[in-house]
Amino acid sequence: MPNIKNFDFDLSAFFALTPDLVWIVGKNGFLKKANPAVIEKLGYTEEELMARPVSSFIHAEDKELTTLNKAKLISEKVLHNFTNRYITKDGEILWLEWTSIYFTEKEIIFAIAKDITARKKIEQEVEEEYNKFKSLTTHFKSSIEKDRKYFAYELHEELAQLVSVFNMDVGWLLANIPDLQGKLRERIEHASAVSKLLIKTIQRLAFSISPQMLDHLGLNATLEWLCNEFAVLNGIPCHFESAYLEAGLTEEMKIDFFRICQESLTNVLDIENAGEIRVRIEGFEDHIQLSISDTGNGFTIDREKQISGLINVQERAASINGKLVIQDKTGRGSILTLTIPNQLREQTTGS
Repeated sequence: MPNIKNFDFDLSAFFALTPDLVWIVGKNGFLKKANPAVIEKLGYTEEELMARPVSSFIHAEDKELTTLNKAKLISEKVLHNFTNRYITKDGEILWLEWTSIYFTEKEIIFAIAKDITARKKIEQEVEEEYNKFKSLTTHFKSSIEKDRKYFAYELHEELAQLVSVFNMDVGWLLANIPDLQGKLRERIEHASAVSKLLIKTIQRLAFSISPQMLDHLGLNATLEWLCNEFAVLNGIPCHFESAYLEAGLTEEMKIDFFRICQESLTNVLDIENAGEIRVRIEGFEDHIQLSISDTGNGFTIDREKQISGLINVQERAASINGKLVIQDKTGRGSILTLTIPNQLREQTTGS
């Protein structure tokens, strides 16, 4: 096997012909040598490049990060796949991806960069389209929730009030006509009981359509009420637990968390032998996690209604950049987990 030390490599041809940007920079931040690709891409002459610190060509928003990474490079000797922007002589933005090596003895940085401007432009276009559709999704969701609130208000404040008035009139008849006997009295008492049941049904429907308590009492109180109501109405144990800061969720996310829980509990009703349900929200350093577990037959039994419900959940999760995972063991329960970035942390760190 040949000894590599016996080979005398001449890198001048590579230095001159490679389409990648190659340069040698001193520890003081001034350029010592640059290949033709650097001159071609940045548009400056070699003399112009050497007359100023390399940092002066870097995009203003990337200077601080580049300085930090230079310090890391000098400490660790090698830096891979570092990306920053440079401003060409014509004022255009050039995206570069660097691999750099620091030679301690000579106090120089040898760096090679690939021009990834075209790729970045495509990524930005995709991101713009994504943000556009996300904005439309948010608009449509907000519009739907606004209509839901109006409809719920009409149900609760208008229809329920009318039924309450009817119930008061029936009560007045029972209280002020003592001679009512037999079938007539039974029918009036029955009308009173039905009107009270109707009021409760309207209130429950109004909550299901748009929970007003979400605005007034917050997500925790609303989900706890939802679970308790589900358990009472359906005879299926349902518990809610929370260990997070509610301030870490936007108003949109609170609504989506509620709707995802609501949809998941509705799915449980389509399952035979549904087990105990546990809804839990946990806060971690960089994310918030909602989990809904079922100890019965599981969420994902192959039924058209179940599949439709899970699609709704998946679409809501995607609209808030959530990651949805469903672990299903048919006959042995399921766990639905939604993970989203911690908004509170992002606002604090400015990331």
